Amino acid sequence: MKKHSTSLHEVAFDDVSLYDGLLKRHEADNRSYLMELTSDNLMYNYELEAAITHDACIRPGIHGGWESPSSQLRGHFPGHWLSAAAMHYAETGDMELKAKADVIIDRLEKCQQANGGSWVASIPEKFLHFIAKGHGIWAPHYTIHKTFMGLVDMYRYAGNEKALTIADNFADWFLDWSTKFDRKQFDDILDFETGGMLEIWVLLYDITGKDKYKTLMERYYRARLFNPLLNGEDPLTNMHANTTIPEVIAAAEAYEVTGDEKYKDIVIAYWNQAVTERGMLATGGQTNGEIWSPKMSLSRRLGLKSQEHCTVYNMMRLADYMFRWTKDAKYADYIERNLYNGVLAQTYWHWEHTNGYTPDSPDSGLIAYFLPMRAGAHKGWGSKTNDFFCCHGSMVQANACLNRYMYYQDENDIYVNLYFDSDASFKVNGNNVKLMQRRDPLTGSFHLSSTSNGKQTVNRTAAEYPNNPDTLQVFIQVETDSDNVPLNINVRIPWWITEAATVELNNKLVASQTTGGTFVSVNENFNNGDVICVTMKMGITACGLPDDENMVAFMYGPEVLAGLCDDERTLYSHGKPFESILVHENEREWGSWKNDFKTTGQPAGIHFIPLNRIGYENYCVYFPVEK
Repeated sequence: MKKHSTSLHEVAFDDVSLYDGLLKRHEADNRSYLMELTSDNLMYNYELEAAITHDACIRPGIHGGWESPSSQLRGHFPGHWLSAAAMHYAETGDMELKAKADVIIDRLEKCQQANGGSWVASIPEKFLHFIAKGHGIWAPHYTIHKTFMGLVDMYRYAGNEKALTIADNFADWFLDWSTKFDRKQFDDILDFETGGMLEIWVLLYDITGKDKYKTLMERYYRARLFNPLLNGEDPLTNMHANTTIPEVIAAAEAYEVTGDEKYKDIVIAYWNQAVTERGMLATGGQTNGEIWSPKMSLSRRLGLKSQEHCTVYNMMRLADYMFRWTKDAKYADYIERNLYNGVLAQTYWHWEHTNGYTPDSPDSGLIAYFLPMRAGAHKGWGSKTNDFFCCHGSMVQANACLNRYMYYQDENDIYVNLYFDSDASFKVNGNNVKLMQRRDPLTGSFHLSSTSNGKQTVNRTAAEYPNNPDTLQVFIQVETDSDNVPLNINVRIPWWITEAATVELNNKLVASQTTGGTFVSVNENFNNGDVICVTMKMGITACGLPDDENMVAFMYGPEVLAGLCDDERTLYSHGKPFESILVHENEREWGSWKNDFKTTGQPAGIHFIPLNRIGYENYCVYFPVEK
């Protein structure tokens, strides 16, 4: 049924095989966490609500924090869990994880039957009756949406028909309940955080074609947000961010399903208000205390509660829609920035073990709800079973299938958006096409640790690059069933290049691109075994705040660097470009180039490492710089 606004579609899940070590490690950690959480504990609040289970007192090991039976948000996380399990299965075919998820679906069916055949939430129905009367209950729609999302994703990505039946029956309760209110009354209800409920109705309409979902879409239309956006107003400043992002994602999906241009206009207006006109941190994130900052005014919002992880994950999802509609590289740049400095910086951190050293703090971190921007702050890591912030949920989804957003296709047009070792499979005019993307680290050595068993082959590359070449070089080999297959392979030239990027086909120059934030097209009749080489120079980029160009963060390629210090330090550029303040430090360990830096020409030195390698250290991202 879906009327795609563009034929450009993402290539992901089992069509993309991921080999990058860092991303694979995050996926493995995520899978281990999903398996570690017991089904009994995940189902406890649902079965308690359905009176399937009862205890004289809280049993040992029951999840705490926002999943505690005393929390009004109880049961929000298991829906995320189901979505993450379904997506991981879609990528990997992991039958063990799918079997666990299928059993949870069976138990949800029993809860629905015990509740009378419709209601299947982890919270009581009266919560929705309460908000209809204006009583403050903590986001019942938000909590219920997660259950719906898990059910729909188990159908979409894991083929579980029972999950769809449960969701379809559950929707009947909302169809009946919502009919009791006029437009103003229901708009008042929607002022209590609705999460992605509108998106659920759109997806179920797309899947089933049932008219009841068109009715629910109309009732859940968020006029008090959407209409100001359509009128060119700013409804975001100082408003809760992650309340609105899922609602606008729903509008994006509604445009793709219905073809109604109004929904597309809402999304474009939102992006303009949230990103283009508002500005962002060097990390790609925004917000402090979960609310949107004033437009181009971030210098007074560098706090402990910066960049909520949920906003990172959801804005990346929104950027995916924007890229598919426009094919504009700036949205791929945005996704890359948030991946490195959001998802990878706020989830599944591990200490880099060094022989002879032991850490003074824990050697791992699960989820950092916020990414502090206050000078001298440190990340606050959530626990496995006693917090369950909203960001626990976006964490397991963001890391369930990190092969997303890398490749896109529009007939014989292919877009390579992210640079990680991977293979991608396509069907192009009846031909099987495979792209094999591999980075060349330009190290000349496989000696990766003190216990390395890699070959110690003498080669020219090791001596050719005596120092860090500051280069990302990627080879993309094309495999086809036959020769002379017409393809237009578009490779992204990132915004952060410091010199002209080159694109070669079979060692012949195709383009030298001096401006980043664009694509270079390699339009050829490709033969099996043809190779594209993309060479991109990177270095230090100084990123000032939108309202204070002398309050600076430093980036190395797409990665934000963090200075290891306990309080704010003023840096001095001595009349030189701000980028000259940092120089390589410890640039190589064994057979790997490192992206460690230090200050030069300062009263006291500061060490800088990528923000995504920060664990429990105190750090600074933004520094005042005097010229």
